[in-house]
Amino acid sequence: MAGKSPFLNGQLILDGGKLAGSFFHRTVALICSHNEDGAFGLVLNRDTGDTVDDVLNEDLPERLGEQHVFLGGPVQPGALSYLHSDEFLPEANVLPNLNLDHSLENLLELGENESKSQKLRIFAGYSGWSPGQLEDEMERDSWLVHPATLDLIFRIDPARLWKTVISRMGPEYRILAEAPDDLSWN
Repeated sequence: MAGKSPFLNGQLILDGGKLAGSFFHRTVALICSHNEDGAFGLVLNRDTGDTVDDVLNEDLPERLGEQHVFLGGPVQPGALSYLHSDEFLPEANVLPNLNLDHSLENLLELGENESKSQKLRIFAGYSGWSPGQLEDEMERDSWLVHPATLDLIFRIDPARLWKTVISRMGPEYRILAEAPDDLSWN
């Protein structure tokens, strides 16, 4: 019987209550790739307040220009990444029917796509871990792990995503989900 992979590809990691005061306080990150060389992820619940029109100096299709930009992480905040989904993406590289890309040309092509089932989330920056770093953080119980789904990535209000996922993890996490941002408010 094969052992469980030590890598977290296609999983969500959530602040387990130990990251207060850090960039990752109450974040939900999708681990897009994780192997012996390190990990790459995107924080799903940090809206920058900007739209794609605000940050890209391009002639964009309206549908694309109105998209919100999320802060994918503290690394290279000027780097563009995006997740897109549709009913059938045979080349999906994160989850079935979920693809990660960084190409502006491909993004513009997606913006012209008329598919009603297409979903898109755009990020500035990313979250990166050097070899062994995420594994060390997992051993220190800094993160909780939850399976990623397209519904969690695209359909849940990003401002409520952390609390929603924590609440779904079971009754033992209810206190964490209901705790105020700052425990001194309690």
